[in-house]
Amino acid sequence: MFNKIIEILEYAHEKGASDVLITKDSEPMLRINSEWEKIGEKKLSHNDAEKMILNLVSEDKREQIFIDKEYDFSYSISDELRIRANIYFQKNSISAVFRIISTKVPNIDSLGIPDALKDFALKNNGLILITGSAGSGKTTTIAGIIDFINKTKSSHIITVEDPIEYIQKNNKGIIDQREIGNDTNSFAKALKYVLRQAPDVIVVGEMRDIETMQAAITAAETGHLVIATLHTNDAIQAIDRIIDVFPGHQQNQIRMQLAATLLGVFAQQLIPQRNAAKRILATETLIVNNAVAASIRNGKMHMIKSLMEAGQKFGNVTMDKSLKLLFDAGKISYDEVVLRVSDQKYLQYIKKDRKYFIDEKGNAVRANPLVIPKS
Repeated sequence: MFNKIIEILEYAHEKGASDVLITKDSEPMLRINSEWEKIGEKKLSHNDAEKMILNLVSEDKREQIFIDKEYDFSYSISDELRIRANIYFQKNSISAVFRIISTKVPNIDSLGIPDALKDFALKNNGLILITGSAGSGKTTTIAGIIDFINKTKSSHIITVEDPIEYIQKNNKGIIDQREIGNDTNSFAKALKYVLRQAPDVIVVGEMRDIETMQAAITAAETGHLVIATLHTNDAIQAIDRIIDVFPGHQQNQIRMQLAATLLGVFAQQLIPQRNAAKRILATETLIVNNAVAASIRNGKMHMIKSLMEAGQKFGNVTMDKSLKLLFDAGKISYDEVVLRVSDQKYLQYIKKDRKYFIDEKGNAVRANPLVIPKS
């Protein structure tokens, strides 16, 4: 059915897939709403997979791929379709996963992100962390934030990405996008020199190591807005991850710096939407107010969860609360809540067999759903 990788990627985009997997001894696979589906009628041989994958790679990179055994790159297929790819080896055979990316930069209001994140995006300085597992939409959120800043205020925005996914265009601001491998050799090296490049906003695609984390925190301390991502499941883990990376004798200093610079942490999950073939964003929001900053400074991280639960008026929302709000609105199923809730006691606040939900307009909505007018 499909003989060329471009045909597969275009078909995946048409079907609304998020990823394409090419590996030997399997048909090409699409991931649609978190489920993998086979396409075509033929399993790929070692040679089939290798030919498909390397067709997108320039000649000068191919030899290096077989030396390094790993390779990340991005590729524009059309004006409407761009992909991010990771090539790897398994059982001495080449495989690849392609992430499908729309070339249209998302509008921040379409993403369902918290208002607090929009407010922080217009600050002159401080550190914003976007965290979540792979595939949780962090890159899309970052792209929406950059676009929002770019359209709202005059700023010099410098991004460091691996690889560049969404291509941003200058608006009120000027955006310089730097890609690891092509424009700089590493996140740490790019951030070492970024302060000499007159930035107002610095976007770090991923904080992977101690040098990158230190440079990002220092940039936030010196009057810049820094937006960065981490791979952690919740907001508190993100702060712990940064502190734990540093040697013990430096951790008190890092706590002081984070307490002074951190604006907020936003942890994300993308969840299959009830009665719809798409996913919806659930976000945990940690606003760093004086009480949270004091807990970070004094190493009392265990207190932050309670502060979040008690501080909803400040904009704090735990992931469990976010899940409940989506369930109450009829947007996700009870089964999805059960899979994701961290405190099983929280389930007592959620009734499994609800006949009605409440929509955004305050209407009662049947679970099937049918709108029931308010009396």
